[in-house]
Amino acid sequence: MAAQVIAYVAAQVPGAAHQPDHSEPTVTTVLVCDNALLRIGLQDILRGTPFAPAETTSSAIPAVVHDIVSELALVLIEAGQNTSHMLEVIRQVRGLAPQARIIALADQFDLGFVRLGHEAGVNGFCLTATAPETLIKSLELVMVGESILPFAVLRAIMDEAPQKQDQPFQDNSVAGGCLSDLKACKLSAREMQILSCLREGAPNKLIARKLEITEATIKVHVKAILRKIGAANRTQAAMWASQHLTQRGGASVNV
Repeated sequence: MAAQVIAYVAAQVPGAAHQPDHSEPTVTTVLVCDNALLRIGLQDILRGTPFAPAETTSSAIPAVVHDIVSELALVLIEAGQNTSHMLEVIRQVRGLAPQARIIALADQFDLGFVRLGHEAGVNGFCLTATAPETLIKSLELVMVGESILPFAVLRAIMDEAPQKQDQPFQDNSVAGGCLSDLKACKLSAREMQILSCLREGAPNKLIARKLEITEATIKVHVKAILRKIGAANRTQAAMWASQHLTQRGGASVNV
């Protein structure tokens, strides 16, 4: 049976305004994109649709959002390599436009970024390789209150679920005991730095560049961190870090 797509109802879209020369409403849209080719391609795809960007800007100057915050309804943000920076941009945009819908665009998403992005205020995640007509439908769904997640990410979540179910209950208890007392985990200063980076969803390559050490060394530290805090993977480590590193004075490490 063919998948059903919820019809685009203009009246439900906040920030939609009818223009005298168009039959469809225009959704006040801002495109935050550093990649020139991607920006041009998106502008071309969205031209003639209700989502044609009213403004385009780079991630270095999201303040342009402030100029049209009263009308803003949709923000498309390119989620590039610098994960921590993009999450900060998302938080800034969400702070400026609490009612706007935010969609993150990237070549691929990992579970850590999806979780952190959702916490920061992202309403939908779209791949840059998405077909134009699919992208438009995705934007329409987000504007009527739905959430969008690439199937590849959903499949990763589904694949991870059986692993969690297979974990003995006592393992969770051990991890819980470790989580309740950061000192008991006996993390080194370097491991604390790396764990802070994992909390931001940073990949090994970016962490290695920040700390000026090799990726192989990062992998060794990550394995040690997972063992010490009782996490099964990087995503669980990031979730643990976001819940516990900031709860104790001096525990959060700025890299």
